[in-house]
Order: sequence, then structure tokens, then C-alpha cells
Amino acid sequence: MIAEIISIGTELLHGDIVDTNSAYLAEKLTGCGIDVHYISTVGDNKQRLYKTLQQAVERADLIITTGGLGPTMDDLTREAISEITTCPLVMRPDLVIDIEGYFNHKRTTMTPNNLKQSYLPEGAIPINNPVGTAPGILLEKDNYIIISLPGVPREMKIMFEESVLPYIKKKNNLMIISKELHFIGIGESTLETKLEDIMDSMNPSLALLAGDGEVKLKITGKGRTKKKIENKISEIVKTVRNRVGEYIYGEDETSLPDEIGKLLSKRGVTIALAESCTGGLIGARITDIPGSSAYFKGGVIAYSNEVKINHLGVNKNTINKEGAVSPETAAEMASGVRQRLEADIGLSVTGIAGPEGGTDEKPVGLVYVGLAGIDGEVKTYKLNFKGDRNKNRWLTTQSAFYYLYRYLKFSFK
Repeated sequence: MIAEIISIGTELLHGDIVDTNSAYLAEKLTGCGIDVHYISTVGDNKQRLYKTLQQAVERADLIITTGGLGPTMDDLTREAISEITTCPLVMRPDLVIDIEGYFNHKRTTMTPNNLKQSYLPEGAIPINNPVGTAPGILLEKDNYIIISLPGVPREMKIMFEESVLPYIKKKNNLMIISKELHFIGIGESTLETKLEDIMDSMNPSLALLAGDGEVKLKITGKGRTKKKIENKISEIVKTVRNRVGEYIYGEDETSLPDEIGKLLSKRGVTIALAESCTGGLIGARITDIPGSSAYFKGGVIAYSNEVKINHLGVNKNTINKEGAVSPETAAEMASGVRQRLEADIGLSVTGIAGPEGGTDEKPVGLVYVGLAGIDGEVKTYKLNFKGDRNKNRWLTTQSAFYYLYRYLKFSFK
């Protein structure tokens, strides 16, 4: 079953309101095994709304609209559906009673224009609205189904969950299962190149989503039996792992700090942090994980040179000669925090987050990561970022986690 979602409202086109309804509906429909091929947005204009619906009924089996079901003159969804389906609008006495009852319950006066909401296209089934006055519309035609819901997210969601979702599940009995693989240390374009021959797979389908510093691969299969779907997905996962397994840090609902925490616990080692340009962001992400006190000793936010020297033991001559942002300083920071906090591993970052502070020799975005292992050996890594201050800080944490993850996963002895 192919679906199209249509969000109606001029306020959406002006950017006054963010369209969260479409994202919600797309996720729910996909979870039911329905292919959402199109998402459209149209303003409160009857002619343009008619054209949008006309296009939708020609290319989709299921059309879900949100918005335009209120009592005012710019609420035009009923009229447009009536015209596109050639089903005249008919007043429903039962809906009149429901709308009047809503206002009586609220002890407020009902204006006459509210009765507009009691009209439905002939043959349509009203969708109960337990939290508002506008009933939804469900209309089955020979080649398509139109479902209209209010634009208010709270009303739309409860009506979809209580009435529309059970109806759709009966109409479309396909099962859908997804698995997500999380990658670090490889870019989206490189990953796509390595998986090029399987990226066009239809069932399961593959979709790449790039984030700040990592990439996610979503593998989605559908069918009528869970076992067959899972077997198909497993075959794809096996192929992906054989080709790029070294870059996969986790599956499904996880994060890089979560997986690092698991490895630290498995190895039975502790870690301490020395952060300069990230200002405690690495430590915050580590302590977001429940139980992190078992492996996280603590951290030093060494923003000033004085703190680097007095609290981490960085040699004053190192800073004077090489600078605070240098591989030498990063190495001494990692080694110093490891020793002073009596941890097995020390991790440090020092850099220029911006927007000021850069030079031709050391531009904004230059970062050094230091990693002191359990044997005391220290390695440093040079990075160059091109983002704004917040993005540079975030990418620094991602990179620090990447080097730590690879050490724990592949180099730990």
C-alpha cells in the first residue's frame, strides 16, 4: 500500500509552525508496513488544495491529511474532499449533538460556525475526536482511501492511535522490522561506496543517515512472517559486517558513550578526563550513562594554562615552547590526569573551538586528542574541523570517543 501525507495550513508554509504531524504519521505508517512515497504541504487555498488532492489520489492508495477541519472560513478540507470525490457534503445530526455536547460540557457558548464541522462527504465515516470538536473523516473509494484528521497534534495523535491505526492494520497486514547499525570513523559517501551494490535493495531496504561525527544505516524489511523478515535482515547485516565491520560500534538503540561504557566495564578498567576546549562535554556524555561511576574516575576542566600546569602537571616549558594547543600538551594532559586521578586510562582534548583565537599556524578548529593507555604509553591525534563553536566542540567529543573506542576494542592488551 502506497501512502501520501498532506499537511494543510498556510502557517506551515510561512514557517510559523513546524510540521511535526507528517513525521509522526510517516513513522507510524512505516511501522505498519505501508510505504510512504510522498509528503506534501499546501496552504489554506481551495484551488491549490484540490490540485494537491487530485495528484494524491492518482498516485497513492492511502491519503492522510491533517489540518483544515476547523469551523472557520479558511478550513477548507471538507469542501476539497467533497469535490475531489464527487461526494456532496451532508449534515450529520449525530455530529451536531456531539459538538453541542462538547460546548455544554465546557459551559461555553457555541457560535453558529461550529456547525460546519457536522458536515461530512456523503458515505464518509466520522472519526471520533475525544479532545476537540472537529471529527475526522474516513472515506473509502474504489481505488483509494482518504483519511482526514485535525491539525492540532494532540488531537491528531489520539485520533490516529485510537481509530485510524486499528483500521489501517486490518487493511494492511504486512509486518515491518528494522535494524540500525551505527558507524564511527567512516563518512557517509565512503560507506555508500563500499555498500553500493546492496544499497538499491528493495526488501530489505537500506537507508543512510549522516549525523555530526557518525553515520547510521537503517535496514528495513517487511513481510507476513517475523522469521522470514529477520532472516533477510540478518543476511544484509552479515554482508555489511564483512565489509565495514570495523567501523560499526553498535546496533539499534545505543550511543557511542554507552558502548564505550560497556567496553570499560568488560575490560575492568577506569578512565579519567582532561578537557580544555570541550569544557566538560565529554564527561557529561559519559555520566549520562547509568552506572558510569563504576569506570569513570572523574575529570579536570583545564581551560586555563594555570590549571593545566598546577592540576595536571603539564610542564610550563611545554606550553611556552609548543603552545597550549599542541600534541605535546595533549600528551602531558592525558598522562597527568591518568596519574593524578589514579585511573587506568587518561583521555585529553585541547584545541581552538572558535570563533576567535585562531592564527594562520593554528586555525580555529585545530584540536589535539591525547590517549594514555594502561601501560602509560601516550598517543596523540591531530584534527581539523570547519564548523562553528558548538559543532567543533561536539565533533571533538565524537573524535575523542572514537579513538578511545578503537583502543578498547582493538588495541587493548
